[in-house]
Amino acid sequence: MSTTAQPVPVLTPERLATAYSYVSYRLLIDELLADNKTTGPQQSEELTEYTRLNVQRMKRLDKTVQLLPAIQTTLNRMQGQYVWLIITEGWCGDASQIVPVLEAVAQASGGKITTHYVLRDEHPDLMDRYLTDGARSIPKLVVLHADTLTEALHWGPRPAPAQKLLLDLKARGATHEEYAEQVHGWYAHDKTQTTQGELLALLQNL
Repeated sequence: MSTTAQPVPVLTPERLATAYSYVSYRLLIDELLADNKTTGPQQSEELTEYTRLNVQRMKRLDKTVQLLPAIQTTLNRMQGQYVWLIITEGWCGDASQIVPVLEAVAQASGGKITTHYVLRDEHPDLMDRYLTDGARSIPKLVVLHADTLTEALHWGPRPAPAQKLLLDLKARGATHEEYAEQVHGWYAHDKTQTTQGELLALLQNL
């Protein structure tokens, strides 16, 4: 008699309990910045300055994100309970553009989705399960079934058009400053609409 293998949990409940809430993640970044530091083992003035910019982006998005009506409708119909495990770092520009949107969706779910934030460089084994073309690109959203902590879906590190723009710029030999400027310009022009559209498709597949 054959048996179906049970999916393996992505992490233990004990490990999940060590993750940050959105509030504690933001507070951690603020506390590190007060000492001119950022998250992760690598420290530099450049990374600290990126982090300061990211805090301003997140503050703005926290106040301005308006969810697509279809997202709220889908959340209202959603039956299951889910854990959103978000792999991120304070210095990551893409994370600053995306994390507030993820949090807004979770907050609108009426408790059906809870968010848990972990730092990439503190959890290399988790990160290495969700590489993008072999790279530890963040942010990554891993959607888990709340009762089993097994994976339902994952998404990231950025919306498809932004990913294509980044890869095209890198293929042309653009510097970090050049592609950062263009990718953040794309985010500003898009006003979270593509990110929300991709998250809507994800929610509809749950």
